[in-house]
Amino acid sequence: MPDRSPPPASFSGQAPGTGRIVVVTGPSGAGRSTAINALEDLGYEVIDNLPLSLMPRLFEGPPVARPVALGVDIRNRDFSIDTFSALLDGFARRTDLTLQLLYLDCSPDMLVRRFSETRRRHPLAPDDAPSLGVEQEIALLVPIRARADFVIDTSEMSPHELKAEIAVWFGPRDGRRMGLTVQSFSYKRGLPRGLDLVFDCRFLRNPHWDPDLRRRDGRDPAVAAFVEADPLFSPFYAKMSDLAGLLLPAYAAEGKSHLSIGFGCTGGQHRSVAVAERLGKALAEGGWHVSIRHREMERLTRAAPDVLGK
Repeated sequence: MPDRSPPPASFSGQAPGTGRIVVVTGPSGAGRSTAINALEDLGYEVIDNLPLSLMPRLFEGPPVARPVALGVDIRNRDFSIDTFSALLDGFARRTDLTLQLLYLDCSPDMLVRRFSETRRRHPLAPDDAPSLGVEQEIALLVPIRARADFVIDTSEMSPHELKAEIAVWFGPRDGRRMGLTVQSFSYKRGLPRGLDLVFDCRFLRNPHWDPDLRRRDGRDPAVAAFVEADPLFSPFYAKMSDLAGLLLPAYAAEGKSHLSIGFGCTGGQHRSVAVAERLGKALAEGGWHVSIRHREMERLTRAAPDVLGK
């Protein structure tokens, strides 16, 4: 898409008060509408698809009492990368506003699948295969993704799971600024994107080889007991918990808003799930805002996955 639109209206920087702006963007089909609705449920004033040139005028008058969420994608009437970048720069220069850019990421294959399932046409390729539009849009948005404050990969998420993740990142924190995601995964399918800390659980004995436990997962008490009976589990968990107790407050003090901790094993069904469950619940009991996710379990048990919105 050529960048031919004029830059957005200038920012006067004189609006009184202070306010929080969350700009939500990402490729079409990654879940922007779902995220916008989740922010509205959290008390944000939501404005979606307003022309970029009009957005600065929203903050020229009295300050808005609530935080504001602005939905932006390539369907905005005067969208261009130059216009969007200038808009973000303008918000960032305002001393009375706090800008946060949320980028919803998604794998190209999943985006194509979502367009196929909903029979929607891609806005950049209305008369061609969705894959062409997906490829063009992802390339177009590279500079915007690079400046994002938050990146959520929705490739394996249902709308419900995305809403829960939004609540962890942007919901009330009762004095704590940092939200946590604790998730399990299979090394066979690679590391999830966006992990900050990764622990390999493949050294623990594997319930897969027990016929009674093979078809269960790490959320089952019998499987968890089997994993925790490994002589190496207790010293591993104790040291890992001590490390979390040291690092999490330090990350929060540095202003980090979200931290993602991953546990991997061979199949992502037993050992990593059991450890993620135990640590996630312990952190939640300690007062942290925690989202526990199991990538492979979500993938296997979701018989008919919901399709995320645009």
